[in-house]
Amino acid sequence: MLLEKLPEFFDVDPLVSARGSYSLHLDEDVARLILNQLRWLDFLVDSEAFAEKLLQVLTICPHHLKKEIIGSLPEIVGDQNNKTLVNSLQQMLQEDSSIIVPVLDSFSNLNLDDLLQEQVIMIALSCIRTIDTEHIPYLLRFVLLSAKASNARRIISQIREQLKFVEAPHLPTSQHSKSKEKSIVDNSKALILDALRSSLHFNNILCMELLKELKSLEEAREHKVVDIWLLTLVFMNGESLRKSVEKLFKKKIIEGCLQDHMFDQCILSIKDLPKDYLATFLSLSAYLLACKEQRAQEVGVHIYILLFEESSDAFSRQEVLGALLTHVGSGVCHEVSAALDTVVKLASRKSQELTSLSSHLTGILDYLEVFNVESLHKINNSDLLYKKMGLIGVLKIVSYIADTNNVSLPPLSHRSNYEEAVELLKLSLDSCKQLPLPLILFYEELVTTLQNRSLHPAVMEWVGKQVLEFESIYLSDIDSGNLIVQDMPYGLEGELWMNLDGDISPVCLNIVPLVSPLFRSSSPLQILPTKFVLLSVVERIANQGSLGGIDALLGCPFNLPSSKLLSGILWQPLTVKQKQICILSLYYAANWIRELLNVFSTQVGNECETISQATKEDIVLKLLKRLRNLVFIEYLLDNFLKQHPILLPDFCPHSDLSPVVEFDSVGDLEKISQHLKGGEILSRNQKKHKGKSLTPSASSNAEEKLKQPTLVDVWRKARSIPSQGTPDEDASVASLKTKQSASEESHAEKSNMPLDIEISAPLKCLDAQKHKFRPLPVDCLSILACPENNQSSCCADPSAELPLHLYLLRDLHKKLDLLSPTRKQTLARSFSAPSGFMGMKLTEFFSRIRSLFLYLRRNFDRAVHILGEGAEICQEHWITQSSLAANPEIVNTCVSASPILTSVSVFKETVLCFGKMLNLPDLLKENSTLLDLLKAFQPTEISECLFQGMQLIPSPGSMDYLYSGAYFFLESVFDVAINFSFTLASEVLLTLESMVTSMHTFLTKCLSENGKDPHTRFSKEIIPFFRNKLGSYAHKLLTHKCDRDDVGGSLKTKGEMIQKILRLYLGNCQSASDTLNDLASSIFPQDLPSANTMEDGSTFPSLCPATMSVWYRVMHEENISALNNLVKEISQLEKSRGGAKVEDIQRLLNKILQSVNVVVTLVNMCRNNDKVSIHAVAVKYGGKFIDTFLKVFDFLEARFQMHKDLILSLIKELQKATKTIQTLCSEAKGSKQTAITGKIPMTKRAMERFLFHVKALLCKTPSGCSFWMGNLKHKDLMGQVVSSQAYLDDQSDETNENLAEAIAEDQPMNDVSPE
Repeated sequence: MLLEKLPEFFDVDPLVSARGSYSLHLDEDVARLILNQLRWLDFLVDSEAFAEKLLQVLTICPHHLKKEIIGSLPEIVGDQNNKTLVNSLQQMLQEDSSIIVPVLDSFSNLNLDDLLQEQVIMIALSCIRTIDTEHIPYLLRFVLLSAKASNARRIISQIREQLKFVEAPHLPTSQHSKSKEKSIVDNSKALILDALRSSLHFNNILCMELLKELKSLEEAREHKVVDIWLLTLVFMNGESLRKSVEKLFKKKIIEGCLQDHMFDQCILSIKDLPKDYLATFLSLSAYLLACKEQRAQEVGVHIYILLFEESSDAFSRQEVLGALLTHVGSGVCHEVSAALDTVVKLASRKSQELTSLSSHLTGILDYLEVFNVESLHKINNSDLLYKKMGLIGVLKIVSYIADTNNVSLPPLSHRSNYEEAVELLKLSLDSCKQLPLPLILFYEELVTTLQNRSLHPAVMEWVGKQVLEFESIYLSDIDSGNLIVQDMPYGLEGELWMNLDGDISPVCLNIVPLVSPLFRSSSPLQILPTKFVLLSVVERIANQGSLGGIDALLGCPFNLPSSKLLSGILWQPLTVKQKQICILSLYYAANWIRELLNVFSTQVGNECETISQATKEDIVLKLLKRLRNLVFIEYLLDNFLKQHPILLPDFCPHSDLSPVVEFDSVGDLEKISQHLKGGEILSRNQKKHKGKSLTPSASSNAEEKLKQPTLVDVWRKARSIPSQGTPDEDASVASLKTKQSASEESHAEKSNMPLDIEISAPLKCLDAQKHKFRPLPVDCLSILACPENNQSSCCADPSAELPLHLYLLRDLHKKLDLLSPTRKQTLARSFSAPSGFMGMKLTEFFSRIRSLFLYLRRNFDRAVHILGEGAEICQEHWITQSSLAANPEIVNTCVSASPILTSVSVFKETVLCFGKMLNLPDLLKENSTLLDLLKAFQPTEISECLFQGMQLIPSPGSMDYLYSGAYFFLESVFDVAINFSFTLASEVLLTLESMVTSMHTFLTKCLSENGKDPHTRFSKEIIPFFRNKLGSYAHKLLTHKCDRDDVGGSLKTKGEMIQKILRLYLGNCQSASDTLNDLASSIFPQDLPSANTMEDGSTFPSLCPATMSVWYRVMHEENISALNNLVKEISQLEKSRGGAKVEDIQRLLNKILQSVNVVVTLVNMCRNNDKVSIHAVAVKYGGKFIDTFLKVFDFLEARFQMHKDLILSLIKELQKATKTIQTLCSEAKGSKQTAITGKIPMTKRAMERFLFHVKALLCKTPSGCSFWMGNLKHKDLMGQVVSSQAYLDDQSDETNENLAEAIAEDQPMNDVSPE
């Protein structure tokens, strides 16, 4: 009756007050009175009919009453009608989404079973996009609080897909309307974030599943803006997950999944959110800015700038600047540089806002001491307290106040600005005249200023006066190509070297007279290269880019020690000082030639239009000759450093000067590196033992006691260098000769033997100090592009250019290593700029070498052609060209370049450089440069048969077609290399892997950009296609019959190459489990003969005793990796809605059995191998395998009844391995094999967990099998029982007790056996 009366009162429409509540009182609203009568009824005769009638009435109710009835449904209808209610409310929601709040309230108060609860959650999730924004917080809180472990992942996935943060609309409305709409949106956004944050805070399972969900996303297009907010909220909720969130942020940013525009949308309205969101974003950006990866730093800088720009109050902006100042004071090179970049960008964009915060910026000056040179360039500091800081600060000021384009700048004092600039330059020069490294820095900074600014004529006049003294100091006249007699230091005879101009050369470069020890503290030769660069810049400015006024320096000879003194016969009798002067003379000559190449290589480019073609050709010819001179001198220098190691002076102003120290001639370069490290160790020890006198003398005065010992003093104390206690030089030299008498006799026997120096060999001794040389900038690589002048066709390299190409190619390789993101910088050089890259970005580097790709290919083809011929032909070409370059002939010394060895080195360096360039991040952003690189390494013809197996063949000209062509080209090169050398073929294979990695990275980038560029059409089919080919080529290399010495000899101490190849084979084959099973069961034992019985017919010749440990470890690791993949596959299978199919379960169990068989076979191989390293690997990785195997125990337990026999066989088979591992552990303890004992505790815990898991499995699931557990007998690896404990009857109780404790400690693991 009441329900029938209820519609009669629907026409009463209660007024709504301003506060949103109904104005009618309850006693006046009959409909609400009737509704109250229906609540909490004790008994319903027909609850189903009543519920049906109530739902019918509900469909015609007015909106306000409908909401109240829906909210009261749990109080009116019983639990037996829950399904009907849920279905009816779902239908109502589809018709009217505005009732979502009372519906969710009703769902929360209903007692629902699991099935209905899942239905309710799905109903709520389906409404995210249809309901009003103001209702979303209620819905999210309901869904997330209803989440369980079984459905949390699905809920997170649906929220990510459906939820979108609505930004303020940009409509042409009034300002008041806009602000009102934006306020509504921002309030809703804050409420949504609060709902998400509170829900995540109360449910830790959601946080874990959220991280797993985001980790599983691989494509950039799958990521959304809401992902950043979700990660941020997890970061805010607790300390336990913060590191995981930070690592995930970094990973996604580096992979390109989280882009800058996504952070823009997040931080756009942060000023309207609570302050703790600002603190959270500051923490995340601080972490990103401290990362070494460039992309992570770029995003960190971007977030800092956004936070500053979007913060409207002074407090928030001070927080941002404070965080940046923290980075500036960290002392970490890349972090300081990134923080200063951020401040510079803020100063350029928000200068007005920063003016009021200038007091915070002055704090940067407190951290100047830890800045590197690149960081100092970002600030203007005129404080001369520190030399480097002061010089850079002065030159920055000069470049500003003396710039002719800066005419609006008012005078800084009563004098004009250009007069102030000249005074500053004079002051700086006077302060560092006696210090070579600061003086070098001063000239370098002055050169940079002249190249980038147009300075006042008065300043240019002062600079011109500084280079006028160049000729008087460094040059001397010669007469018809002959040296005018001069006094040489220490009785050395001088000689003119490398005269390219012949008799017409008027001057020579004086080197030997300036190497006298009188100049050792501040040698003019140490600043010669930088002063020459300054001279060239002044000349170029005066002559419109031409160096015609100083071109005589390119061909003039050098005054060096006589070449006769460098022969073995005359070298040994020289005194220590004479040898030192000879070595330093060659060192200064090498750096002079390097600077000649740097300066004059700029004259041969197309941009220099003021030089005639004939002049360019003459310069090119001389540059090639100078390059031969440089190679010749450096290899001579390397040879003499082997015999007489010294520390060379530094030409780089960014590190301290190393003293020139003599070492025992018996020692090698390792002593130098050890003593170089000694300086750091000494400084640390001095800090620890501060106040203690090292070697106090009774006669020393107070000043000597307080003087800090230098590095030379420490070496002198250790008798590594001769003492300087007496001023008599002859006595010092005689003392050193006495110390070296034994080595002099051994060298005297070899002095008459001819010495062969191979140009293609690496510079071992010189490379350790190569960072002290003047760097070759990127412009110098243009020498590679010089055309061939010799038209002879007797061989592939008639002009002997390959050795020169190899020299520059190695320099390019080092530059790529320095620019690679995976490079590990040493601590000593971490604050130095890469050689030749000061202030240069990666994109600029590629733009400069872009034209050289074809020449890299040309010389690579030469090397391949020579290797294909396989014979030493035309050996005399290098000697002929060396003679034309005026390289002197040294008695009993032959400096040669073998075509075969040179071609091998060129081959290796080219493929390494090609692979490194393909995977540099910035190259993948520059499509045009990448296209040029790939086009340069294309085969002459690409046949369609090469794409056999692909359904979609790439179209010519597309990026995938060019990648394919380069891949096929390297395949053809691989066939040549594999017949020549295993090492060369390995390098080609690793380059093929780099190319596949580059393909995958480029494909990911293209998909994230939605294929906007027609050149970036890329087929997903190409990656699996080339991965399969990569695996087949790795198999081909491993099975290739090669020289055992080529494999075993070189890899006995370094198995890295075999390890990489084997991983490529196992990681890119059709089935890793099947391949591992075949290798472990049949091929591995067959191909492992003893060292004395090598079999030539083995399947894998690369598997030998020298590489056995590498194979063994890699197979263990890959087997565990295969099992981990099975664990992931099982996890995905169990989450599928349709459930697992029987055939899928059977397949997975068989795969698990294969992995178990592999580990059993590998572990049992220890029975026939007594190497401790093999046993250690078996114990370590055996325990890891068991840990991984335990992850599938829940899966085995759920399928035990259906697959009981197979699962029992798995357990029994794995038990064979555990017994062997236990025996290995017992024997290692007995024989005290520390390489194994350290791995026993972890492995033993894994085996104990395995034991109890098996026991629990057999007890929970009735199988008809008996389970017993007991002690293993102490057996050796061959299965023989060992009598390990002997008890004596006459022992005392104490002895018995101690023995029992020892037995218990060494007791083997309990055995478990299901029968």
